[in-house]
Parts: sequence; C-alpha cells; structure tokens
Amino acid sequence: MLFEILVCVLFAAYFSQRWVRTRKKMETSQRTLIPIAVNFHFTRKCNYKCGFCFHTAKTSDMPTLTDSQLALKKLKDGGMRKLNFAGGEPFLYPKYLGDLVRYCKQDLGLESVSIVTNGSKVKRDWFIRYGEYLDIMAVSCDSFNEKTNVQIGRGQGLHLNAVQEVSSLCREFRVKFKVNTVVCRYNWQEDMNHDISLLQPFRWKCFQVLIVPGENTGTDGTLRNATEFQISSAEFEAFINRHAKVHGEKLVPEPNNLLRHSYLMIDEHLRFYASGNTPSVLTLLDTDLQTLLKDAGWDEAAFIKRSGVYDWSRKPNTTPCSSKFRDQKLDW
Repeated sequence: MLFEILVCVLFAAYFSQRWVRTRKKMETSQRTLIPIAVNFHFTRKCNYKCGFCFHTAKTSDMPTLTDSQLALKKLKDGGMRKLNFAGGEPFLYPKYLGDLVRYCKQDLGLESVSIVTNGSKVKRDWFIRYGEYLDIMAVSCDSFNEKTNVQIGRGQGLHLNAVQEVSSLCREFRVKFKVNTVVCRYNWQEDMNHDISLLQPFRWKCFQVLIVPGENTGTDGTLRNATEFQISSAEFEAFINRHAKVHGEKLVPEPNNLLRHSYLMIDEHLRFYASGNTPSVLTLLDTDLQTLLKDAGWDEAAFIKRSGVYDWSRKPNTTPCSSKFRDQKLDW
C-alpha cells in the first residue's frame, strides 16, 4: 500500500512539472513581443572594406523614404523605444539619413535615435541641420594604430582623424559620443586604455568578431572572409580584462554567445533577419509585427542581459565639455 502511494505521488509530481513547463511555453508563445530597440541597415554600400563586415554590398538597393517611414511607424506603434541607423555606411546618404532621424524624433517621438558610422563622411553641416534630433553617434574604431586599421580595411590611413572629428562634433552639438570596437585577430592584444580615456566616450561597446553565413564566410560568393579575423573566447576575454579595470561599466563586452537573437535588425528590403542570421521573406510593409518578431527569433531576455537598455536619451540640459577637452589633440 505504501509503495502504491509513493508511485502515485511520483506520478503526480512528474505530471505537475510537465504541466508547468507546458504552460510556460504556451504563455511565451502567446506573449506580445515588443521591439524595444531596432537596428536599421538601410544600405549595404560602404566606402570602407573591413574584412569582417557582416552586411556587405551585395546589392545597392535602398527603401524609399516613404516606405521607411511606414515601417518605422509600425515599429513605434508596436513599442519600439530606440532606433539605430547603420549600414554599410549611412552617411553616404546624408539627406535621406537626416530626414529619417528627424522623422523618428520629431514625428514618432522615440526615446533614442542613434547612428553607427565609420566617421569618414560626417560633416559639420549635417549636425547643424539635424543634430538636435540625434541622441547618440557611435563611431567604429578598431585600433589606434593606423597600420592596423589599414590591415583590417578600415580606411586608408586617416581613420583616426575622422574618429577625433566625430568626437569633437558630438561635444559641440551635445550628442552622446560612443565608440564601437570589433575585437579580432589583428587588435586583440592592443592596449587602448590611454586613447579611449582621451576620447571620453560615454559608452564603449566591444564586439567579438562574428561569422555570419551568407555574408562573411569566404564561401558561396560572399564578399568577405572573416575567418582569418576570428579569435577565441579566451582571447576576447583577455582584451576585455585588459580594459575593464580602467573603463568599468562604460565598457560593454559582447561575445558571440550574447549576439545571436539579442539584436533586432532590419535590412534594405525592410525585412528582419530571422533565426540563423538570414533575411526573412516577410517585410514590415506586408506582415503583422508579431509574426515578424516570432519569425526573427527575438530574444528579449538576451537583449536585457547584454545591457541593451541603458541611458540612451540625449539630455536637454547637458552642457558641452570645457574647451580644454574640446581642443585636446590625441597623440596618434
């Protein structure tokens, strides 16, 4: 009799746990997904040839301004709070970019509008016209040695001048300045502490170089072969440890295991990149948002884990840095 009771208790516990797991899966599938932050790669064209690029110039296509606005309105209505413009190089199309930046801030009222650029095409006139609508500008800087930058494919030996110019413009126009670094085979041993301290970005994001099928594998007609740039997790961690003590929470590491499914990216055809980093066949113009987000494999928990939400809004009462910092020259 005792044995039968024990068996019944075990069966009850087993089925109870199974029901809990099933219920959680049902709740997850029925939960409304919110596209908190989205990256818009509206062009693949670029004037640089970075060897690890994962969004290469396979096409010269771009959405019309009207279609882009319709897609962004749909995302805002679905809960988007932040939009980041990327490429390719978005400043190859300064007016198109500026009109969308203004639309996102002025018409959609987004909390944060940001741009990632290589800095080479950023002009003061653009800031004069559109700077008030921009919260963050991130410049890509993978090395403070120009020979390394050339080896990577980032510029022709004048990249650091562009980085400094973008930093100065951001301070002048009260836009938050950020640095993005891809840690790879050619820079993982570099000590960037001194130069990053001089630049004073409010946030320094460091990515482990990522291999994306169909983009940078060096096979099947891809335009880049990033395999020669790959580093191990231990090498990436060594780079982070070398800089973490100096820069603290300002430094945001993003190893490969955090990148997948934690970014919402739309391409030049207004399609999300689905699970596996391949573009969906569905577009924002002809499919409901929840279907798109589920198809993209959007992982909100992973997004939060990688510090996806942060102090991303421009502060109206922010004052520019003193002239001492504005005039300071980096010793490159």
